[in-house]
Amino acid sequence: MADASDDLGIPMKPARPAAPGAAAPVKPPTMPPRAPDLARAADAIRVPEPPRRPGDPVTAPRRNEAEIRKLIVGREITLSGEITSCDMLMVEGSVEANLTNCRDVDIAESGLFKGSAAIEEAEIRGRFEGNLVVRKRLLIKASGRVSGTIRYGQIEIECGGQISGDIQARPPAEPELMTTEGAAARAAG
Repeated sequence: MADASDDLGIPMKPARPAAPGAAAPVKPPTMPPRAPDLARAADAIRVPEPPRRPGDPVTAPRRNEAEIRKLIVGREITLSGEITSCDMLMVEGSVEANLTNCRDVDIAESGLFKGSAAIEEAEIRGRFEGNLVVRKRLLIKASGRVSGTIRYGQIEIECGGQISGDIQARPPAEPELMTTEGAAARAAG
């Protein structure tokens, strides 16, 4: 008697010896039934937050890349007004605004920002005109042009970058929270 083969064409030996002169029927292997999908452990187990008491400090959760509040002003777009509470402002078009409570500003080569801004960090490859307070690092790239009243914690200017106006480093002892109006008053006085 010839050996049976499986679906892959690999010869197999019969499971039981066949009786002389009788052909044994070939049965396909049976699969056990599939168990239902279980919910993910992270979805099933949620640790409740401890109750807060009045006066407890509120801790802001860390934001991942998807949760960053980002405003992008695209090429050939003009925006004017007041911008508040964004984590990152990217300017590829034209913005004429008062910018407060923003962490980072990135002005592209095609971008123009006119107005006032009090921010943590700035990278400028385009143009900035007005009052600028950068608490940490101001980076002016080779194509960047900055003019006006500028206050900064640290500054880096690439070869070709330009800066003009009333420019001062912020003293380390100066309070962290400084408004653009305060910078203008100090520059005038």
